[in-house]
Amino acid sequence: MTGNAATDSHVETAQDVRRCAAAWVQRQNFWDWSETDQAELDRWLADSASHQVAYIRAKFVWNRTGRLTALRRAPGAVENSESWFNRSFLFRSAAALALVSALGFAGVRYFEVKSQTTWRTPVGGREILTLGDGSKIELNTDTVLRIAASQRTAWLDRGEAYFQIKHDNAHPFVLMAAGKRVVDLGTKFLVRFAADDLEVALVEGKARIESAKPHTNARTAILAPGDVALATADSLSIVKVPARSIEKELSWRHDLLIFDNATLADVAAELNRYNRQKLVIAGSDVAQLRIVASIPTNGVQAFTRVAKNFLGLQVEQRGDEIVISR
Repeated sequence: MTGNAATDSHVETAQDVRRCAAAWVQRQNFWDWSETDQAELDRWLADSASHQVAYIRAKFVWNRTGRLTALRRAPGAVENSESWFNRSFLFRSAAALALVSALGFAGVRYFEVKSQTTWRTPVGGREILTLGDGSKIELNTDTVLRIAASQRTAWLDRGEAYFQIKHDNAHPFVLMAAGKRVVDLGTKFLVRFAADDLEVALVEGKARIESAKPHTNARTAILAPGDVALATADSLSIVKVPARSIEKELSWRHDLLIFDNATLADVAAELNRYNRQKLVIAGSDVAQLRIVASIPTNGVQAFTRVAKNFLGLQVEQRGDEIVISR
């Protein structure tokens, strides 16, 4: 991937880290541990937080197995040296086996999280991601997207993104958002997720949208170019719109917002997505005024000039807010 957004990725696989942590603990208990060994372990632990977590878990499993074995010995029992050695060896072997098995289970949830990459854009930011197969994902303002290590599953936690996916019949790309799955069937599509509402607009190709919950009777639909799906976790509806309408929806990719007979309330709400300085429309009569305009995504001041000079409205600065009224 390319880009400057914040990431949270892993280098080693979860299985690699678990095995290495188990090996370190076994070395400490089976070998003659030296200062050199300790220095190597310290370097390995310093390499990654995931190394530290895996090592702590490995030590916990080892120590817990040791306590359970000690409890099974009869009180006051006396053992000769050969018996003690055999028991000690068996204990350590059993502990090592338990260690590997337990880590294989206990580490799953943690490494599932670390096997994703998280991308974030700030308010007003935009980021283009390029996946290994050449697919591209363009993130709009204030967006959070997680991508699995396989790069064939993603989760849109909030915001808006435009997907241009290279289709692979054997490994379809799947986007999860708002309790829905959007499955690529060779396509370009725009997705916007705010609150509990999901909007998917198909630009090119085909995509399937369905419930993320298996074995449900929720509606499934195949989207064609010009289809816009409006969905929540429990509902799904499809409308057909002209191609130019979707093109306007994508104008943010060129740092521009296009409004065609839009209310001032809608214009202000859209500009507020891209700017920390917020517009406030005072009065329902002002909010329902309509305009046709093309405004830069950072064009709060340009909008206030239109409101003042062409609509005759009052513009007042109040801290981080700009209030527009009669």
